[in-house]
Amino acid sequence: MPTAPASRFQQDIYLAAAGEGRFHGELSSAWSIGPIPNGGYVMAVACNALAMALDCPHQASITGHYVQPTEAGPVQIETEVIRRGRRLSTGVAKLIQGGVERARFVGTFTDLALSSGVDLHTVSPPEISDISQCVPMAELSPRPTAIHEHLLARLDPASATHWQRGHPDAPTELCAWLGFADGGQIDVFSLPLFADAQPPPLFRRIGFGGWVPTVELTVHVHRKPAPGLLRARFVTHHVTAGLLHEDGELWDSAGHLVALSRQLAMVVSPPTRRNNGAPAD
Repeated sequence: MPTAPASRFQQDIYLAAAGEGRFHGELSSAWSIGPIPNGGYVMAVACNALAMALDCPHQASITGHYVQPTEAGPVQIETEVIRRGRRLSTGVAKLIQGGVERARFVGTFTDLALSSGVDLHTVSPPEISDISQCVPMAELSPRPTAIHEHLLARLDPASATHWQRGHPDAPTELCAWLGFADGGQIDVFSLPLFADAQPPPLFRRIGFGGWVPTVELTVHVHRKPAPGLLRARFVTHHVTAGLLHEDGELWDSAGHLVALSRQLAMVVSPPTRRNNGAPAD
């Protein structure tokens, strides 16, 4: 049987082993917001490296600290195995560009196909309107963004309000259908991308602002996604001194929770404007 061609995402997380836990690849501009590759996409590349270094196919948990902005272009990842276990193995990945460490990831990996134990769920997937009634995120963004060309992101009509100017009473929550524009299969490595691919729900309260760089992102994976689109819910309850906390849930087409995320990001204010509307110096 012929092998299905790799999706754009699978091509763009490809790494070549260089020996001694090192891997080489290329960060693609396809998953960028402005000039900077999306933090969840960068985490997906690190997941690929750690899965190979640990010889475990799936991340159970991964945390990334984003030290400096990454850029599209060549990348080197250096991994270190911290522990190998029968069910869980843990390692560290340093992402290096231009001789500088840009991000560091700590991940615990497993084989989800062999996982067993107690199951308990006390919440349900978000109720989202039929996709034909939902609003493309790209239509709400104030400027074209590369990542929107490669993602399918359709916001529930209730989540598609107040993005442009904000509103003091707008809910800081977003519910959406998520997938790949090319129909590519959503796999475990792509879950960090989907956990970080949407604008902060805070923008519904304050309007589209400037860059909101990720400081730290953690993604917990519960199971492999069933084929089909994801249902996503992201919410911000707290912003303190310009540091934003965002919680996310990703549910698959079978109604199973596949990943939880928590993110710390920095709200960078847009330029102050003079009375005539020109940016201040």
